[in-house]
Amino acid sequence: MPGIIKKILQYGIQTTKYPKEQIDLSFVTGKSEIDGKCTFCGQCVRRCPSNAIVMDAAYKKIGINLDECIFCNLCSEICPAGAITRTHNFELAVTKREYLRQNPVVIEDRAIPDVAYEVLCGQVKDTSKKLFGRSLAIREVDAGSCNACDLEINSMNNPFNDIERLGIHFVASPRHADMLLVTGPATRNMELALIKTYNAAPAPKLVVAVGACACSGGLFQNSYATRNGIDCILPVDVYVPGCPPRPQAILYGILKALDRI
Repeated sequence: MPGIIKKILQYGIQTTKYPKEQIDLSFVTGKSEIDGKCTFCGQCVRRCPSNAIVMDAAYKKIGINLDECIFCNLCSEICPAGAITRTHNFELAVTKREYLRQNPVVIEDRAIPDVAYEVLCGQVKDTSKKLFGRSLAIREVDAGSCNACDLEINSMNNPFNDIERLGIHFVASPRHADMLLVTGPATRNMELALIKTYNAAPAPKLVVAVGACACSGGLFQNSYATRNGIDCILPVDVYVPGCPPRPQAILYGILKALDRI
């Protein structure tokens, strides 16, 4: 115990203040963007492992379907013209999947309101109480993922991210949940379980698709064993692209579902 107290005094509070304060973006891998230097050679289209890059050479149009993109950055590495650059933009959650698929890609307004951090926390709690009569309760559902997205979701509860500071907590049963946080492409073995979980959650309820697999099927789309995203089974309120999306990106999607961003 004395050692723990010493470290607390030495390092101070390490919990992030996102979304009030932006995180250090120097180590963040965000979406890739294609600029005017593109020669439409098609190298990126042929090499993309998830077929996320679409091109119409005749009309000189090219874009990236972010719901399918796994953020591997292979396209930026092999582009002979250097037209593809990796950005630090990770706040990509949208309310409609087509916003992730337009060519060129068009994303909803991502501005974070410039309000006091304590006020934002209060707004989340107030909105939760208006919608559900209490703080927001989330049930995480693994519908056949590789567990990468699940690890990022788990880290939202660690001392650094501490999602409960916003009045948001995870529950063990869908019967106590206001929101389903779904990962994975919805395998055949998990399809019925996912439907039962959704039906067990009381209304009103929200569904957030987390990761490329949940958004579109990801690398497993058009497979005999999976569905092409969970919106083939359930109504989805917010899509959070990425493979996997970082904890702050998932939190951004949760807050967007609550209409706080």
